[in-house]
Amino acid sequence: MFAKDGLGMIAGSFVVFFISLGAAMLFPHPALYALATVLGIFAIFNLFFFRDPERNIPQNPRAVLSPADGKVTQIVSVQEADFFAKEVQRISIFLSVFNVHVNRLPISGKVEYFVYRTGKFLAAFKTEASLENEQTVIGMIDRFGHKVLFKQIAGVIARRIICNVREGQAGNAGERMGLIRFGSRVDVFVPLDANVLVKTGDTVKGGETVLATFPEEGEYARVDETLLELPEREPAL
Repeated sequence: MFAKDGLGMIAGSFVVFFISLGAAMLFPHPALYALATVLGIFAIFNLFFFRDPERNIPQNPRAVLSPADGKVTQIVSVQEADFFAKEVQRISIFLSVFNVHVNRLPISGKVEYFVYRTGKFLAAFKTEASLENEQTVIGMIDRFGHKVLFKQIAGVIARRIICNVREGQAGNAGERMGLIRFGSRVDVFVPLDANVLVKTGDTVKGGETVLATFPEEGEYARVDETLLELPEREPAL
């Protein structure tokens, strides 16, 4: 199975390859044969790069799933101003060109925050890439009131971010939501009280690996509950 967002590039690369191969056969020349070979390798690489395997999605409603395949490069506490507006834990995942690049939703819930930012194309493994590189930022809240923020971050080679969710949309954990090509990074932000289950150096699979688990109840739900318990005021005379 191949990612639908990559079908156009797969088809285009094979069309160009067959045209170059036809030209080499009509006008035999070492340069044309070399060009056809390079384009053929690139077309086959696109088949490999845009693969989209099925995943066994955990049915744990309090689990935070990895949005992407890759390697955990950093787990740190940071101040997050966009969605949480407080200190949280950030789990950074680096995707090489050999990883599956289809991205998936980390939790089931509603998208409450979305923004696309233009930026630099620093090496994705650099710490400053989380703030300075081109990226999409998506914040979600689940039915228990737990919040998760995650970023699709471009890298040196990755110049195209595809995000198929927007603010107000709902989705399920493990559901496909986008793609980054080629080589990139995903950052996942969870509250400090979330139990992180991975460590630096771990290899993770999008929609399958559980990065962290939430406590029994989320902060957002507790705020709502407190507001609902407030007594109604008597009308002013």
